[in-house]
Amino acid sequence: MFIIWYSLSKLKPSDIESIKVSFQTANYWWVALSLFFGILSHLSRAYRWHFMLEPLGYRPKFANSVMSVLVAYLVNLIVPRAGEIARATAMSKYEHIPFEKGFGTIVSERVADVIMLLSIIGLAFYFQTELLSSYFFKENDSGPNYSLIILMVIGLIGLVFYQLIKKSDYPLVKKIQSFIHGLIQGVISIFKMKKKWAFIFHTIFIWLMYVLMFYVVTFSLPETTHLPFGAIIVGFVVGGLSMALTNGGLGTYPVFVASALTLYQIDENPALAFGWIMWTAQTLMVLLFGGLSFLFLPIYNRELDD
Repeated sequence: MFIIWYSLSKLKPSDIESIKVSFQTANYWWVALSLFFGILSHLSRAYRWHFMLEPLGYRPKFANSVMSVLVAYLVNLIVPRAGEIARATAMSKYEHIPFEKGFGTIVSERVADVIMLLSIIGLAFYFQTELLSSYFFKENDSGPNYSLIILMVIGLIGLVFYQLIKKSDYPLVKKIQSFIHGLIQGVISIFKMKKKWAFIFHTIFIWLMYVLMFYVVTFSLPETTHLPFGAIIVGFVVGGLSMALTNGGLGTYPVFVASALTLYQIDENPALAFGWIMWTAQTLMVLLFGGLSFLFLPIYNRELDD
């Protein structure tokens, strides 16, 4: 909430009035189309998950998969990355898929998503190298890469820890061994899939829907209607990175997207309005469908049990 307050506090009354006008005059049919693409991406994500669970011997009901995915998005708005835990927990409860195996498949599919994100970032840099370089990087004195050092230390500690528990016979350690084994099984399920091409198709489809969600909203405001392809990709990438900084881009998404669009001679107020319209629509969709899924998951499965 502080980030939202801070970003709005810097606006003049005339700026706020301009943004209000943009909200009032926006064409929300394009926003509705954006939400439709968002729904398709969620359905595709839930369906793609089945390709990873089948090699482990599990065939969950599609409705449970969809609602678990939507609940995960809802939880991520509250606690970053906790949605993955909630998703695996829901499937463990209602489909009796061991948590560690379900969570392992989620980790594995996240790897595929990271590859797609990196590909889009690469595409953005290919088309807009100078703009993005000036946006992301600043010249500074070179020093030791502390991030790399920290990762190496964590990796070394993890390797030592694994070797210790591997040779232990304590009951608690045995449970940890079982959890790690199930997690590894879930992760490597991506290599055992019989429908690899279907998995790849849905992965590309999911991210295509994400880009289309962003793209069609540009038609809702006259100032952003004629943005070039490069601006769409850059705005999408910057907005996606802002999502990683806060819960669902809370407070950061509109500011980040606006700062990217102003690189293309879009006035700051319409750019901010676009960012707020985009973020508000996505957040309301998650709150609505995630909340309904949270309520209906136990009801749906109770009726099946009856």
